[in-house]
Amino acid sequence: MNGQKPPQRFTVETFSAARPAELSLRLVAGKAGLGRMIREASVNRPGLMLAGFSRYFAEHRVQVIGNAEVTYLASLAPEERAARYAAFFATKIPCVVFCRGYEPDEDFRGRAEAAEVPVFRCPLNTMRFINQATLVLEELSAPSILLLGSMVDILGIGVLITGAAGIGKSECAVGLIERGYSLVADDATQVRLTAGRELIGTARPAGRNFMEVRGIGVVNVLAMFGVKGVRTEKRLDLVVRLQRWEGKDEGGIERVGDELKMTEVLGVKVPEVTIPVCPGRDIARLVEVAAFHMKLRIQGYNPAASLEANLIASMQPKPPA
Repeated sequence: MNGQKPPQRFTVETFSAARPAELSLRLVAGKAGLGRMIREASVNRPGLMLAGFSRYFAEHRVQVIGNAEVTYLASLAPEERAARYAAFFATKIPCVVFCRGYEPDEDFRGRAEAAEVPVFRCPLNTMRFINQATLVLEELSAPSILLLGSMVDILGIGVLITGAAGIGKSECAVGLIERGYSLVADDATQVRLTAGRELIGTARPAGRNFMEVRGIGVVNVLAMFGVKGVRTEKRLDLVVRLQRWEGKDEGGIERVGDELKMTEVLGVKVPEVTIPVCPGRDIARLVEVAAFHMKLRIQGYNPAASLEANLIASMQPKPPA
């Protein structure tokens, strides 16, 4: 599962639509520029630039205008304000956000339209918007990969179920949801690498809360099992690979489990177990046990090591009576 890191850039439109409930952005000018690229996943307050100091202006970031900038611009004479606007829009800024519900003046909107720079209004106060926007920008710029498999949250353990097509990944996920666990993604899981070096799995937006089960079709997990049956995202803790078993060659399938087998996703090693699939086996139950086992391993308990210690102790000569 070698990861691939995509370019760390995305459009203004992608940013503005990423978390509409959290950012509450409303476009007021520059619609033609929604395809502009955000080349630095960060925000910048352009106070110094608007005051005339442009040497270290971070022009590739999202520009945020708050109470201080609005008050300062209002104090300028019209001619001077127009000159500052001209210098501002002569740069390569991707977009501008006015916080606290401030409305850009007519001159600002006109220059934004001419330069094709999107301008948004936001009702949030400046610091709250910056905090929310920073989280969204980090999420959008994080390296990510699409992995084929279903992901389920089992008692806090994020389990990615992989395997060949038709082996029963979705059916296994259904069995786990029936046991009270939560679906994260079905069939394809988007995994991103966070700044804290954690892997976070989620579903693609269009298919979130839905599953495709062979013989039944598409089912809405949220409608059938309620909010407890779904989860938006979860840290990836374990990969379970389902493998057809013919009863002849176990193909490296673990029996004792003393050492954890690891697989690499986006440069991060993740524990992996292989479960043989054959008629009569309750695969959902076995995946559940694998997640419980991993939970114990994370807490520092190794059953195989305990068994080995018990066997060694039983072979020690007993002292004479």
